[in-house]
Amino acid sequence: MPLANPYTENMESKQQRLLDALARMESVIVAYSGGADSAYLAWAARQALGDRAIAITADSASLPESHKRDAEEFARAWGIRHEYVATREFENPEYVKNDGNRCFHCKDELFTRLGELARERGIAHVIYGVNVDDLGDYRPGQRAAKLHHAEAPLVDAGLTKAEIRELSRRAGLATWDRPASACLSSRIPYGTPVTIQNVKTVERGEEEIRALGFRQFRVRFHGDLVRIEIAPEELPYALQLEMAREFTAIFKRLGFHYVTLDLEGYRQGALNEALVGVSNHGADTPLHISNHRADTPLHISNHGADTPLHISSPTAAPHGR
Repeated sequence: MPLANPYTENMESKQQRLLDALARMESVIVAYSGGADSAYLAWAARQALGDRAIAITADSASLPESHKRDAEEFARAWGIRHEYVATREFENPEYVKNDGNRCFHCKDELFTRLGELARERGIAHVIYGVNVDDLGDYRPGQRAAKLHHAEAPLVDAGLTKAEIRELSRRAGLATWDRPASACLSSRIPYGTPVTIQNVKTVERGEEEIRALGFRQFRVRFHGDLVRIEIAPEELPYALQLEMAREFTAIFKRLGFHYVTLDLEGYRQGALNEALVGVSNHGADTPLHISNHRADTPLHISNHGADTPLHISSPTAAPHGR
């Protein structure tokens, strides 16, 4: 009999494959941010392993406080063991300089801490919530996961984002329609140093936009300029003159000189657009990426085989925030 293809099975079969695989792991730490994918994985691990599954959230300035509260509430509702681990990525200059490998350094720190905890407690596996659809985007964090032997059960089961949302809905998980979210550092364009100060500025701005009733959006930090991305279906509301005044008041208070609304609307991985479609003409030649003004597009060049990856933005650093 031919083996089943996990990418063509129906959702229920994929979910059963997931639960069976988790049960075989015997004990796991789930890298848990509280988003739809990691929440579903934490729930599934709890179903398969009970208290032998522990969901652990990074205690980091890059995770919004509202997300931490949501993660805690979800874990309590489903009886999931939940803890925090302190991460120190903001102490790493390679992370702070914010080149195209920032996500690698963040996840390298996270999986280092989770691996230490697993060894201390005799836990067999560290798992995380990447899904099949995530495999196509620019995600250096997946490289860090592989380096630390973190496992991806959702991928192994062939589950897509849409399937995870639907299975979550059927299970009664409040996270089934939670908007996609990434860490606050992802709001800072490559080349602009990532600091606790500028990610907290972004967090305050996003909390105020959420209070206005928007669900899917991003606040993009560009030095003195803020670029607001709103989901296309919510753009008509955002484009009202009264709302423009609200946005202006919010972000002027936060210290921005210029407040802009992106007419393309929200799109996942928007800041990766600067890295997409770039060719590297020498197989062993790293890319040189520079941004000489915070309000201009990235200029990308390849100077030679011995030139390391470099991203710079001399005027993009935060001003007084």
